[in-house]
Amino acid sequence: MYASEDNEENPRLTDEVKYMGGLIGGGIMVIIPAIHIHLTSAKNCCANRCGMFLSIGFAGLGVLGAIFSLSVASVGLSNGPVCQWSNTESPTPSWGRPFLNSTDSYLNNKGMWDWCMVPENVVVFNVTLFSTLLVAAVLELILCAIQMVNGLFGCICGTCTDKV
Repeated sequence: MYASEDNEENPRLTDEVKYMGGLIGGGIMVIIPAIHIHLTSAKNCCANRCGMFLSIGFAGLGVLGAIFSLSVASVGLSNGPVCQWSNTESPTPSWGRPFLNSTDSYLNNKGMWDWCMVPENVVVFNVTLFSTLLVAAVLELILCAIQMVNGLFGCICGTCTDKV
C-alpha cells in the first residue's frame, strides 16, 4: 500500500530504491559472470584460453554491476528514507527526506530516527536494506575481481586440464 501511493507529486520511495541497485547491479549484471564462471568448469565448454579471456570480460561486467550496486546502496544509506516527519525545527508533519541535508548523521544519532512517524520503522528498514546491499556488493566486487585475475592467468598460462 505504501509503495503504491508513490507518484511524482507525493514521492514515497527513495530514488535509490527506484534505481534498483540490488536487482540490476547486484543481480542481473552479476548473474551473467556467475553463469559463465560455472560453465568454465564444465568439461569441453569454456575451459580453454578463449573461454578464460571471455571470463575476464564477463567478470568486468560483474565488477561494474557491483560498483553500481555499491554506489546506490551507499547513497541510499547516507541520504536516509522518505517518510512523514517532524522535529523541533519543523513541527508541522510533512513528507520528505529529513536526513538529506541534516548537519548530524542519523546513522550515529538514533534519537533522530524518531523524526520519521509514517511509515513505522522505515528508518530501520532503510538501514537494513541498504546495509545488506552494501555488504553483498562488496562481496560481489571482491569475487568478480578475483575472477578477473583468475581469467587473466588462465588466458596467459592456459588451463589445468588433464590430457591423459
